[in-house]
Amino acid sequence: MKILVTNSQTAVDVDLLQTKRSLSNILEALEKEDREVSLVFVDDKGITEINRQYLGRNYPTNVIAFSMNEGEFGNINPSILGDIVISTETALRDARAGDLSPEDEFDYLMIHAILHLLGYDHELPTEAEEMEKKEKEVFFALKKYHLE
Repeated sequence: MKILVTNSQTAVDVDLLQTKRSLSNILEALEKEDREVSLVFVDDKGITEINRQYLGRNYPTNVIAFSMNEGEFGNINPSILGDIVISTETALRDARAGDLSPEDEFDYLMIHAILHLLGYDHELPTEAEEMEKKEKEVFFALKKYHLE
């Protein structure tokens, strides 16, 4: 498993070693520990630019996932899942609104993004509930809790 984590922002302190550990544990919980993923932390300006360029949206979002397993050349290297971009500023606002620690919010966003890289799509009504259930399952496994 290869995990690359980059911090391209200065707005929020990020523990890159803990982030790598979390990503590794998430992949293990999903039985995808042999896969590769990259993650970059950016600020709201950076994620707005990415949203505008690739998704036609002119606003910040908390996370974006770019799958390497989709499209015409998606089968070239199936061990590479893709790239994740997290806006630390939006994530911090979301964490405060949800009464979560920034670390828990980052973990949740990484889980969410990896599930997208694995083909889950919450925008499809038939898959939204399944994705949410899987997010919670992996989050609690990551936090060493068990769903009852």
